[in-house]
Amino acid sequence: MSRGPIMILAGGTGGHVFPGLAVARVLRERASTVIWMGTRQGLEARLVPEAGIEMEWISVAALRGRGPLAWLTAPFRLLLALLQALSALRRRRPVAVLGLGGFVSGPGGLAAWLTRRPLLIHEQNAVAGTTNRILARFAQRVFGAFPHSFPASVDAELIGNPVRHSILALPIPAERFASRVGPDRVLRVLVLGGSQGARVLNQQVPAALARLPRELALTVWHQAGLGLDDAQAAYSRTSLEPRLDAFIEDMAAAYGWADLVICRAGALTVAELAAAGVGAVLIPFPHAINDHQLKNAMSFASQGAGVVIPERELDSARLADELATFLADHGALLRLAEHARAQAKPRAAEILADACLELAEARP
Repeated sequence: MSRGPIMILAGGTGGHVFPGLAVARVLRERASTVIWMGTRQGLEARLVPEAGIEMEWISVAALRGRGPLAWLTAPFRLLLALLQALSALRRRRPVAVLGLGGFVSGPGGLAAWLTRRPLLIHEQNAVAGTTNRILARFAQRVFGAFPHSFPASVDAELIGNPVRHSILALPIPAERFASRVGPDRVLRVLVLGGSQGARVLNQQVPAALARLPRELALTVWHQAGLGLDDAQAAYSRTSLEPRLDAFIEDMAAAYGWADLVICRAGALTVAELAAAGVGAVLIPFPHAINDHQLKNAMSFASQGAGVVIPERELDSARLADELATFLADHGALLRLAEHARAQAKPRAAEILADACLELAEARP
C-alpha cells in the first residue's frame, strides 16, 4: 500500500484511457488510492468517474489539425493547463505520477517534474509521440509497448500495453475454436470502426463481404461509431443482416465471439487482439501521427497474426480476396489466432502498477 495517491495522466481517446483504467484496477487491488487527471471533453470524462475514480480537470486539447488561431493561442492555453496541473498536484500530493501519453500527459508530467514527484511514462505506439519524447528526459522510468519506439538514448523497458482484465481472461484460441467446427459452421467476422466511425471501413467492408462466395456462411458484428447510418445504408445494398452497434461496451465478449477482426491498428486495438488471441485484417489510419498505426500493424502482422492493407490500396475486391483466403480455411483462422495470442504481454498493467508503488516507497 502506497503512502499517498497515485496520479494517472491520460485522456482523449480509448487508446490512452483504457490502458490507464487497467493500471488503476491493479493499483486499487493493491489498496492504493488513484487520482486521474484529464479533460471534460475526452472519453475519460465519462469512463473514469463511472469506475469510481476521482478526477482532476485541466483545460487542454490536441493542436494537430487545428487552425492558425489555435496555434496562436496555444502558449496561453498550455500555460493555463500547466497552472491547473500544478494546483492539482500541490493539493493532492501524489506519491507517484504515471503519464500515458497524449496531450493530457504534457502539463501533468511537467508539473510532476516541477513539484519533484516521481514520474513514470508509458508509450503505447510503435513510435513515441511528441509528449512522451519530451517527458522521457524527466521521467524516472520509461516503458514502451514496442521495441525501438524511443531513441536509443532512452532506457525504455519493453512491457507491452495494459489491457482490460476481461479480455485477458478469455479462453485460449484452441478452446474457443474447438466448439466452432462442423458442416453447419457459421464464420464470425467482427468489424471495428472505432468510436468516431472509420468511414472507409463502414463503406468498403459491407461491399467486400457481399463479394464472398455464398457457400461461406457469414455472420457479422459491426461497430460503426458515429458512422452507424452510413454502415446501415451500405449493408442495405447487400443480402447480409449484420448486428450493427455504434459502440460495443463488452469488448471481451466481442473478441471472444469473433473468428476474424477487420479494424484499424491503434495501439490499444493491436494489444487487445493479441491478448484475446484473434487474427485480423488491419487497415491502418493513414493520417496517424508519425504513421504509427502502420508500424503497429506491421509489427503485429509480421508474426503471422494477420495481414495489413494500406488504405490507399483498399477496395472491396482486394479486401474480399484477403477475407476469402482465411474464411475458407478453419485451420488458417486458428493459426492466426494462436500467432496473435503468442504476442500477448498480459502483465503490462501489473508491471506499471508495481513500478508506481516502488517509486512511491523509495521516495524520502
